[in-house]
Amino acid sequence: DNPQVIMDAVQVREERQAVAQAQADQSLVSDNAADIFDDGFSFVGGNPDGDITLVEFLDYRCGFCKRAHGEVAKLLEADGNIRLIVKEFPILGEQSLLASRFAVATKQIAGADAYKGINAALMEMSGDVSMRTLRRMDSTFGQDADAIEAHMDSEEVTDEIRKTRALAQRLQITGTPTFVLQDELLRGFLPFDEMQALVDEKRG
Repeated sequence: DNPQVIMDAVQVREERQAVAQAQADQSLVSDNAADIFDDGFSFVGGNPDGDITLVEFLDYRCGFCKRAHGEVAKLLEADGNIRLIVKEFPILGEQSLLASRFAVATKQIAGADAYKGINAALMEMSGDVSMRTLRRMDSTFGQDADAIEAHMDSEEVTDEIRKTRALAQRLQITGTPTFVLQDELLRGFLPFDEMQALVDEKRG
């Protein structure tokens, strides 16, 4: 007779489920903190000595990741005190894996600065990913395309991607982008203003 009672009950249940999920996510982050924040191989950008750490799991073929790239860049520029960690998590097919292998190989062969440029170029790229387009990208950045291509299928590159996939599985991450902000898992795209509000909240 009173549909409002049912609606209120549903809302209470959803709120309780959200709280339970947040608590479970915090436990997952705590249990895997070393691999999330200090794995020894993921790219570290922004302010390496920042008081807030933002970790992003990304896929270069993901439209929401491409949108998030600009929002994250805006956040880093506006804040100046955020440490960014990038996790390569290719889940959208062979072109995603090819792009990630290329990015990781670039980092391992040419270093973090080269990776930063390639990461941005891959995020801004439209169209299919192929070795031809990747070699063209290398030439634009003045990298040794032959050395990077030769390294793409190496065990070192495979191992890095495998470890990140295993971490994502432990964190129950099934989509991109997914962020870890300090102790909190944030699943999905977030615009700049929401990210900044969450950062401010973490600082208290």
